[in-house]
Amino acid sequence: MEKLPGLPLLPTAIVGSYPQPDWLIDREKLKSRLPPRVRAKELWRVPEAELADAQEAATLMAISDQELAGIDIIGDGEMRRESYSNALANALSGIDIDKPGSAMDRTGNANPVPRVAGRISRLKSIEGDNAGFLKRRAHCNCVKITLPGPFTMTQQAQNDFYDTDEALAMDYATAVNAELKDLFANGVDIVQLDEPYLQARADKARAYAIKAIDKAVDGVGGLTALHICFGYAYVHEKHGGAKQGGYDFLGELNESKIDIISLEAAQPNLDPRILKELPDKRIMYGVIDLNDPNVETAELVAKRLRAALEYTRPEQLIAAPDCGMKYHSREVAFAKLKAMADGAAMVRKELGA
Repeated sequence: MEKLPGLPLLPTAIVGSYPQPDWLIDREKLKSRLPPRVRAKELWRVPEAELADAQEAATLMAISDQELAGIDIIGDGEMRRESYSNALANALSGIDIDKPGSAMDRTGNANPVPRVAGRISRLKSIEGDNAGFLKRRAHCNCVKITLPGPFTMTQQAQNDFYDTDEALAMDYATAVNAELKDLFANGVDIVQLDEPYLQARADKARAYAIKAIDKAVDGVGGLTALHICFGYAYVHEKHGGAKQGGYDFLGELNESKIDIISLEAAQPNLDPRILKELPDKRIMYGVIDLNDPNVETAELVAKRLRAALEYTRPEQLIAAPDCGMKYHSREVAFAKLKAMADGAAMVRKELGA
C-alpha cells in the first residue's frame, strides 16, 4: 500500500464537524439537547433569507482555520448542518417531515427521529453544490465530505413502512450510493460515511451492516472512508452513557469495500494492537481527545502516532481527532488541530519523510 497521492506521509484530517460560530448557531441551545435527528431550524441565529450566505461565510472560516493549522485533508466543517446526519436523512423521499417518530439514542434517551412512511429514495443532489464549493475554495490536494451511513440512518429512524430494518437499510444504501457518485463528480477526493451505530448496536450490525455499507460504496469511483466511534464526548458527559475502551464491531470492516477506517482512540485510550484487525485498510487514527479541554502538546500527539505505528505501516496512517469538534470553542479546536499537525510533522521527520 502506497501513501495517498498528493499528500505527505502521515497526513492530517478533521473527522467531520468544526465549531460553528456563535453568530451562526445558538451553541447553548445546541449543547442543551441531544444531537438533532430531525430538522432543527430553531438553532440558527440568522434569518432564513440570509442563512445560505452566512453558512457559506462560516464554511470559508472553517476551511481557512484548517489550512492555517496545517491540515492536509480539508473538510467543510459541516457548517451548514444542524447535526452530522439530519440534513441528508430528512431530504430523502419516504420521510414524513410533518410527523416525526421517536427512537432510543445511544445514550439511552428517547430522541425525535425521521419517520419512514414510504419507500426511501433520493430525488436530487443534496450535498453536491456544497462539495463543489469546498473543492473550489480549499487550497489543498485533497478534500473530504461526510455523509451518514445507511446502517446508522436505519437505527436513527422509526420504520413504519418496511417489513424489516435490513430492507430499509438497503434502500438507504441505494440513496447514499447515488449521493456519493454525485459528490465525486463534484470533485471531492474522499467521502466518509459516519457509522457510529456500528459500535452502539454491534449485534444488529453483524446481521446486515456490511452488506448495506458495501452497497452504498459500490462503484462510486473514489476513495471512501468510514467513521466509527463511541459518540460525542460532550453528549456522553451531559446526557449519560459511559464510553468503552474497545470496539465490539471492528474486524468485520476489514472485509468491507471501504478504503479508510476512522477510529476514536485518544479518549478511550484504545490499545493500538487493535489495528491488527484492519491489515488491509488505511486508518484515520484519533490522536486528539475531545473530552479534554486542554490542548495536547505536539509531543503527546507524536507519542500516540508512534504507538499506532507499532501495529500499522506509515503509508496506512492518517492523523485525526477522535470525532467531530462542534462542541468545542473555535480557539480550542484550532489549537488542537495545530498540535496535531505539528505532532504528525515530528513523526514524519523521524521517519525521514
